[in-house]
Amino acid sequence: MTFSLRPFVLAAIFFAIGVGVAGYLVGQGLTEFRMADRTVSVKGLAERDVKADLALWNLRYAATGPDVANVQAKIDADGAVIADYLQQQGFGADDLIPQRPEVIDMLANQYRSQGAEQNRFIIYGNLQLRTTDVDRVNAVASKMGDLIKKGVVLDNSNGTYNTPYYLFTKLNDIKPAMIAEATKNARAAAEQFAADSGARLGGIRTASQGYFSILPGSQTPGADESTQMMKTIRLVTGIDYRLE
Repeated sequence: MTFSLRPFVLAAIFFAIGVGVAGYLVGQGLTEFRMADRTVSVKGLAERDVKADLALWNLRYAATGPDVANVQAKIDADGAVIADYLQQQGFGADDLIPQRPEVIDMLANQYRSQGAEQNRFIIYGNLQLRTTDVDRVNAVASKMGDLIKKGVVLDNSNGTYNTPYYLFTKLNDIKPAMIAEATKNARAAAEQFAADSGARLGGIRTASQGYFSILPGSQTPGADESTQMMKTIRLVTGIDYRLE
């Protein structure tokens, strides 16, 4: 019996070629992996100081008594006093938005204190001032003692009423410029890193626009940006660059 070596030779040749091709592909894959792994992650910062363009001021006032009709009459009278006062300060009637009143019957509370009958009913009136004249609001807010002198009882039992809130509504107008600035700053940081490390900066691998933060203009401990007219808009972006 005779055997031909040709099939075995061909098989060996194809096997060698396959091993070589596989080795090349694996080598290329590892090279690409190593190149992809050579990246630098940087942050880009942009800030803008802005002034609020809208003020919301919720004025809450209270009256108590044993007769609901008389208490409501007091609330109506106080509401008229507040509205007249604000219009005298330069606000328009259209800036004033009456809100739903709140009525509390103390006798409906099983844990009521003794003598609750004398002040059985508590009614809270609410009036909202909405205006773009933020400077006027800021000035008038410091003179609320005038209403107290007129017999109006202002309620701030939970700390959220009778304090103006200032909003900045034009964020979309400044977004493009801030994104461009943050991106530019991020690239500058990446270029500096590449230069310091002896590499060349490549293209962007991944990027995140980040988010816009609205901070108080006066960043004291516990400061709330919503109660300050001046604010700081901050954008932090994250970008990964390839290094070549």
